[in-house]
Amino acid sequence: MTLAPVRACVFDAYGTLFDLGSLTRSVRGELGERAETLMRLWRKRQLELSWLPLRPGVRADFWRVTDEALEFAMDKMGLDDRGLRLRLMEGWLSPELYPEAAEALARLRRLGFPLAILSNGSLPMLKSALELPGIRDNIDAVLSAQSVGRFKPDPLVYQLATTHFGMAPESVCFVSGNAWDVSGAAAYGYQVVWINRDNVPAEKLPLGTRATVANLAELPAILGG
Repeated sequence: MTLAPVRACVFDAYGTLFDLGSLTRSVRGELGERAETLMRLWRKRQLELSWLPLRPGVRADFWRVTDEALEFAMDKMGLDDRGLRLRLMEGWLSPELYPEAAEALARLRRLGFPLAILSNGSLPMLKSALELPGIRDNIDAVLSAQSVGRFKPDPLVYQLATTHFGMAPESVCFVSGNAWDVSGAAAYGYQVVWINRDNVPAEKLPLGTRATVANLAELPAILGG
């Protein structure tokens, strides 16, 4: 399936370009099977906190939310290890890229698409991750929800990309591995591609995708390359 013509491609970061499974693998040696349980609890709580209405005067800070979510998950599992907590938080600063990500981005650049990351991640988190080889030379802009003090799926966050590129939403392909993000981006008006790496059933959300792919390697063909 191909999309209507687009002029730019915008990517979510975590779970789309960056493999959060690398955090699990980094502590599996010491936690064994509990590593997967911890990661599931942590990620679930992180997203739940980001979806809550912000208190008056409080601006979005994904690093703080991530740390609070990890504290919750570790407490729930009876883990009291400051060193473990620090290592897991530092993992967000240097996550692994999905294996096909660098080549897919390079192909899109060769096709002439400007590329951006649009993420809930704070700017320090994203800038650190962008030092990874294979990504720093292929991304034109890093757009953080922190700059508008809100988290996705708030429309103000999605608007960052259209403002940056000076384009209408329908001129942008938005790519995410997170179904809730897919719905929010579609509601804003983007042409959305869902990366369904685990081949899970669609979540029957009100608004969805123009296309679904198994990984980023399939994206250039959908965009005409």
